[in-house]
Amino acid sequence: MKIALIGYGKMGKEIERIALSRGHEIVSIIDIDNQEDFQSEAFKSAEVAIEFTAPTVAYQNCIKAFAGGVKVVSGSTGWMAEHGLDIKRMCEEEGKTLFWSSNFSLGVAVFSAVNNYLAKIMNQFPVYDVEMTETHHVHKLDAPSGTAITLAEGILANIDRKTKWVKGTLQAPDGTVSGTGQVAADELCIHSVRRDEVPGIHTVRYDSEADSIILTHDAKNRKGFALGAVLAAEYTARHTGFLGMNDLFHF
Repeated sequence: MKIALIGYGKMGKEIERIALSRGHEIVSIIDIDNQEDFQSEAFKSAEVAIEFTAPTVAYQNCIKAFAGGVKVVSGSTGWMAEHGLDIKRMCEEEGKTLFWSSNFSLGVAVFSAVNNYLAKIMNQFPVYDVEMTETHHVHKLDAPSGTAITLAEGILANIDRKTKWVKGTLQAPDGTVSGTGQVAADELCIHSVRRDEVPGIHTVRYDSEADSIILTHDAKNRKGFALGAVLAAEYTARHTGFLGMNDLFHF
């Protein structure tokens, strides 16, 4: 399969390594200093473009790829709230294809399924309150993380006593803490921590006076995310529309 890479940071380089190891060809690499290559024949020859950049540019990257007739796999977070409806409309009405996920890790896909199932169970036990904490490296711009929001939405869909998620505290790289953990009873609090080079830790905690139930996914490195992105690209090459991890993995 011919793959284009949009974004060539640590994730882009790991995706390249895994894609090559699986027999794929990297036909174009687009980063901040060669945006004109979206117009190149090399980029347009790609069956799928894998996009890992920043929330400020991800939407436009997808638009540029669509203009070249290239399907996109995007792992950029922090932009779907603003542009999600428009991008879904393009996929449904204009024949574009985007596979988007807040997290491409197989482990997180399993974690998400367990999170949803546990929430269904905990809906029967209102003595337990629930909150979340996500921890990431100091370079991550959005907080809470896209993965945390996706997990929170899974909880909200299954626990009647929670109606929305809200930002809790944010611990900055220098250790300073802003925000508050004091929320209304119907709100799901998501705390964020930014430290070191942490690939990603997500914890869901149910607390009662008697005990706690804690569910955690702790990524050791970027390999799981990169492999999942390549698997998603392989799937996207054969499918169309607005796609996600529920299409790739059925739990």
